[in-house]
Amino acid sequence: MRASRAIRTVAILMVAGGLLTACGGDPEPSASPSPSTSETPTPTPSPEPEPITAPLTGIEVDAEIQLPAILAKIDDHPDARPQFGLETTDIVYEELVEGGLTRYVAVWHSNVPQQIGPVRSIRPMDPGIAGPFGGMMAFSGGQPHFVAAMQAVSTSTSVIHGGGTYDAYYSRGGPHAAPHNVILQAAQLQADNAQIAPPQPQFAYADDEASPTSQAAGGPASQLSLAFSQSQSRQWGCDASSGRWARGQQGVADLDASGNQLSAANVVVLRVQVIPNGDIPQTMLEGYYGDGFVASGCSWVPVTWSKPDIATPIQILDASGQPVVLTPGNTWVELVPNEGSATVS
Repeated sequence: MRASRAIRTVAILMVAGGLLTACGGDPEPSASPSPSTSETPTPTPSPEPEPITAPLTGIEVDAEIQLPAILAKIDDHPDARPQFGLETTDIVYEELVEGGLTRYVAVWHSNVPQQIGPVRSIRPMDPGIAGPFGGMMAFSGGQPHFVAAMQAVSTSTSVIHGGGTYDAYYSRGGPHAAPHNVILQAAQLQADNAQIAPPQPQFAYADDEASPTSQAAGGPASQLSLAFSQSQSRQWGCDASSGRWARGQQGVADLDASGNQLSAANVVVLRVQVIPNGDIPQTMLEGYYGDGFVASGCSWVPVTWSKPDIATPIQILDASGQPVVLTPGNTWVELVPNEGSATVS
């Protein structure tokens, strides 16, 4: 009520003043209205879009890779070296097979080469390795019950050399003699099966806000020495300038088909139980657990691992029970038998 009276009083005085002016002479020119001093609000900047990363390496990419992973059972017999395509893998699993030798389950997704190989036969632990990736698993047959177990994995398509369906993608060739000369046309296989879903991430990777676990909570390392059997040793040495790990076998540099030494951003060493399955050593994964260590960026950290079932990736945890974070890049997983050895220096 007081404010209303004040406004009416001002209005009356203004009218009275106007009348007095009209009686006394020309009116004063009315003042021009003041320009508005209101400012246009500054628009709120849109948030930066989340970066797109390759699921199996954590490396930033321009667009999502809407293609399946290509997995293959790769020979590591001395007569099969150097292999084709290992230098472009996203992830490699090395496992003990018969005779104290090893073979690989190699995984390509980000960069699938035209040819990979030599492709060899399946082993009993391979369904558990391949299951979490989905995609397509290439192998050259195997004992019937091992082949059946791989074909029973609902998440994965078996691409069997000599199986009929995918024979057009296989050939024999290269510098190695049979049986170390089965080659897969991997890039064409991936392109022709784009309807198969891409893989889900298997590990956690560092970003700008988090460091790899080995560097954030671990200690320095320059050499890894592994023994799968009395006859088969593996060495990894860290390059201080790049933080990458260079691979050796039997004390000699492990080379790709172009003569370059194979290397990895991460080396994951898991100690595993191995039992006989007939005449074949079987690495026990589903329903098992163990310890090991992870090395990346010239650092290492102890870890524990577990794998609840075929379809779930191997879970790798640090001492506080948190998932281990890797350096973006390619990874080698060394499944070293408990009867073997694994040391860091």
